[in-house]
Amino acid sequence: MSFGEKRSWIYAVSALVVSVVYFATVLGQVPGTDVTKIAYIRPMLTAIGVAVVLNIVASVVATIASPRDADKEDERDKEINRLGQHVGFYVVSVCALVPLGLAMVEAEHFWIANSLYLAFVVSAFTSSIVKIVAYRRGF
Repeated sequence: MSFGEKRSWIYAVSALVVSVVYFATVLGQVPGTDVTKIAYIRPMLTAIGVAVVLNIVASVVATIASPRDADKEDERDKEINRLGQHVGFYVVSVCALVPLGLAMVEAEHFWIANSLYLAFVVSAFTSSIVKIVAYRRGF
């Protein structure tokens, strides 16, 4: 497995796990609670911070585990990364229409912020999956 593929797995897993924990914690409070009373800002910032730190630590561990592979990036790796980023851009662009629409109808900040966070998570996960598929099936 190339180092680029390892990084894609790390990114996909951390994006999925951290966001599932965040949404389970925060959206679990929605039934029976006014969303203006739900403290979501600190948990969201914590989730973002944990995802960043988790990605860095896991990448460092992967580098330590196979130091020779960490520096290797060929043209194929660059093209796969470009493809994943390209797809991720389109995904976040389309998903960003939801928070934009919510802002236009003056929805609660809770829903706008969470839908925007979800757009970034879906984009990151999709980008990673596209890269993993490209590595696995060939590019």
